[in-house]
Amino acid sequence: MPLIKRILPHLLVVLGFIIISIAFFNPLLSGKILYQSDLKLYEGMTKQQRDHKATTGEETYWNNSAFGGMPTYQLGARFPHDYMDKLDRMFRFLPRPADYLFLYLISFYILMLVMRVPWKIGVLGALAFGFSTYLIIIIGVGHNSKAHAIAYFPLVIAGILLVFQKRYIWGFLLTALAMGLEIQANHYQMTYYLGLLTLVMGLAFLIDAIKKKELIHLLKSVSILIVAVILGLATNATTLLSTSEYVDTSIRGKNLLADDTTSTSEKNGLDYEYITEYSYGKLESLNLFVPKLMGLGRASDLGNDSAFYQKLIELGQPADQAQYYANVTGLYWGAQPFVEAPPYLGITAVFLALLGLLLVKGRLRWWLIGGMVLSLTLSWGKNFEFLTRFFIDYIPFYNKFRAVSSIQVILELLIPIAAVFGIYKILDKNISFDEKKKKFLISLGVFGGLCLLFLGFGGSLFSFKSPSEVQLAIEQPLIFDAIKEDRITLLKSDSLRSLIFILLLAGVLWFTLKEKISQNIALVIIGILIIIDLGGVNRRSVSSENFITKREYRNYFLPTSADKQILKDNSYFRVLDQARGFNNSHTNYFFNSINGYTAVRPRKMEDLYHGHIAKGNLEVINMFNVKYVIQQNKERKLEVQQNPSANGAAWFVEELKFVNDYKEEFEALNTINTKKTAVLRKDFKEDLEGFQPVKDSVASVAVSKTDPNHLVYNAYTPNPGFLVFSETYYKNGWVAFIDGESQPIYPVNYSLRGLKVPKGKHTIEFKFEPEVVKTGSTITLASSILLILLLIGGLFYQYKKSGSLLSLGKED
Repeated sequence: MPLIKRILPHLLVVLGFIIISIAFFNPLLSGKILYQSDLKLYEGMTKQQRDHKATTGEETYWNNSAFGGMPTYQLGARFPHDYMDKLDRMFRFLPRPADYLFLYLISFYILMLVMRVPWKIGVLGALAFGFSTYLIIIIGVGHNSKAHAIAYFPLVIAGILLVFQKRYIWGFLLTALAMGLEIQANHYQMTYYLGLLTLVMGLAFLIDAIKKKELIHLLKSVSILIVAVILGLATNATTLLSTSEYVDTSIRGKNLLADDTTSTSEKNGLDYEYITEYSYGKLESLNLFVPKLMGLGRASDLGNDSAFYQKLIELGQPADQAQYYANVTGLYWGAQPFVEAPPYLGITAVFLALLGLLLVKGRLRWWLIGGMVLSLTLSWGKNFEFLTRFFIDYIPFYNKFRAVSSIQVILELLIPIAAVFGIYKILDKNISFDEKKKKFLISLGVFGGLCLLFLGFGGSLFSFKSPSEVQLAIEQPLIFDAIKEDRITLLKSDSLRSLIFILLLAGVLWFTLKEKISQNIALVIIGILIIIDLGGVNRRSVSSENFITKREYRNYFLPTSADKQILKDNSYFRVLDQARGFNNSHTNYFFNSINGYTAVRPRKMEDLYHGHIAKGNLEVINMFNVKYVIQQNKERKLEVQQNPSANGAAWFVEELKFVNDYKEEFEALNTINTKKTAVLRKDFKEDLEGFQPVKDSVASVAVSKTDPNHLVYNAYTPNPGFLVFSETYYKNGWVAFIDGESQPIYPVNYSLRGLKVPKGKHTIEFKFEPEVVKTGSTITLASSILLILLLIGGLFYQYKKSGSLLSLGKED
C-alpha cells in the first residue's frame, strides 16, 4: 500500500499529460494530421531514399535527388544498432505532434522531481514549459528535430543536478541516457545551446564550491559527468561521426572560395550576415510577456473593421481588393525579416519567474539569471554586435549555426524553472510574510506598471515602423498611419490582456499569503491561468484549422502539368527548377535535381548555383546533366524547357586543365567547354603525370544502373580516356571499379567526379560504401551494451542497498 500511495500521483500525472497532449492536438483523434510546411519540404528531400528502402529493403546513405547528390546523414538516415532511436520511439508513443508535447511535459516534470519540488507544483512548471508558445510554434511549422532536442533539455539538466546532489550513480546513468536521447534527436544547434547553459551552470557551481570549500566534490562530479556525456555521445557514434565527416563539405564547413578579405570565422563557417539574419530586436524582447507588442506573424487577416481596410476603402480601393490586401498585410514590425508568431513566454510564467528569482538564494539564482541574460543578449545578434562578434570569432563552433534568435530556447527552459520556484517559495512557511510580501509587490509593480504604461501611453512610446517600412512611411503616409493605428490597437489589447492575467494571478497569490484560500485551491487556479494564458496565444498559430486530412496532405505531392510532362521521359537526367528557386524540394520529390532544401546543403553546390547557374552559365548547367528547366512564364504558369546541350550522364574529354586552387578551379568554369575540358587542381597533377586523354569519335558511355548508392556504366574507348561523370564528388564513401578493379576517383570541375579509363570495353561501377557507418555502428553497439549493463548494475546496487528501486532520494 505505501508503494502504491507513493507512485500513484506520478502515474496520474503521466496520464494527465497524455490526455492534455492529445486534447491540445485533438483533430488527431479524427485521423487528421497537422500541416507542417517544413515537414512537406523534408518529404520532398527524402522521397528517393524512402522509395529505395521500400523497393530494396536496404538503407541508402546517398541521396541523388538533391543538390546533384549528397549524403543522407542529415536527411533521416537510419543506422545499424541505433538503440537510442528505439528507446526514443518508446517514449514518443503518441501520434505526432502530440508526442513532442508529451515529451516536453514529462521531461520537465522529471526535472522538477529531481530539484525536490513538490509534484503538484512541478505539474504547473511542466505546463508553463510545454505550452511556451515558441515550443508550440516550431511544432506548427514542422521543426520537429528542434522540438525533439528541446524536449530532452530538462532531462539532461536533471541528470547533471543529480550528480551535484551526490546521487552519483543515478546522476551518471540519467545523464548518459538523457545525453544519448538528446543527440539522437539530431539538432546539434539546440544541443550546442544547451551546452552553453551547462557552462553557465558550471561557473555558478564552481563559485559555490569555492565558497563552501567543496572543490573535491565538484571535481568528482565533473569527472563523472564527463564520462557520462562521453558514453551518451558514444551511443550515437554513427550519427556524430558521419555528421562530422559531412559538415566540412557543407555550408557549415570550410569556405573554399575565401580570400584574404574573408574573416577567420567565415573561412571555416557561415558568414556573419547569414548567421545574424534573424536577430531578435532589443525592444522586441517585450513581447515575451505582451505577445502582440510587435504585431503578429508574417501576415495577418486584419478584417473589415481594421483602420487599414477602412483607409483603403476611403482611398477608392474596391472592397474585394481592400479585403485581399487586409488579408496579406503583415502587422509585424520587429527587427527580423519575419516571424511565424511572437515567442510569448506567458505573463503568468514571467511574473512568477521574477518572483522566484527574488526569493530564491544561492547558486540556483545565479545560474538561472546567468543563463537568461546570456540567452537574451545572444538572441539580439547584430543588434548587440560586440557580444555576437566575440562569440562568432572566439567561441568554438558558434559560427556553424544561424538564426541566433533561436537561442531563446534557453529562456523557454529557465523561465518556467524560475516560475516554479516563485510558487514554491511563496508557499514556503520558512520565509517570512514580510519578505514574501515585499518581493510580491516588486514583481507586481514591474509587470503591472509596464502593462499600464503600454496601455496608457503605448501609442506614443514606439514608432511602430519596421526597418523595411521607412520608404512606405514617406511615400504613403496615410496608408502607413492606418497600419500604425492597427498596430497600436494590437499593443493595447494585449497589454490589457496581460494586465488582467497579472491582477488575477496577483489576487490568487495575495489571498494565499493571507491564508484566505488553501494552497491546493491556489495551485489549481494558477494552473488554469497558465493554461488559458499560454493556450490562448498558442491557438493563434496552431489551431484546428492547421489540421488537414491525409488525402489533402497527399494532394500537396501531386505532380503539376510541368512535372507530368517531364515524367514521360524515362532516361537519366536532372531538372533545374528556376520557378520555385534554389531552396525548394518539390522537384526532388519527382526527379534528380540540383535544387533542394536543407540547412546543411553542400557548400560546392551553393557556390556553383549562386556563382554560375543563377547567372546563366550554361556550361555548368550542362555538366550536371540538366535536361529540363522549369520556369515561370508571363502568366505566372509553370512551363518546361528542354536543354538539348546537356552533357549526359558521363562523357569523355580531350583535355585536362590543371589550376592552383579551388578558386581558380571555380573561375575556370567561366571559360572552358565542359564537354571537352576537365579542370583539376594541381594536387593531382603528379598522379596523372604522363597521362594524355584521347577522345575518339567512336568512344561511348551509357549508364545502365541508377540506384542512388550504386551507379553502373558501360563504356568503350579505342584509346586511354578520361571520363567525367555528372555526379557530385564526395571523397568519403564513394569507391569506383573498372571491370571489378578499384580505381581512384578524381575531383574535377569543382564538384564532379573523373576517372581514368583504359582502352577497350569496360563496366564501370560507383558504389557508396561509407566506412564511417561501419566504424560508428561498432562503437554504437559496444557503448549501448555498456550502458545497458551499467543500468542493470545500478538497479541491482540500489536494490541491494535499500531493498527498493524507488529510493532515489538518498545519496549514493
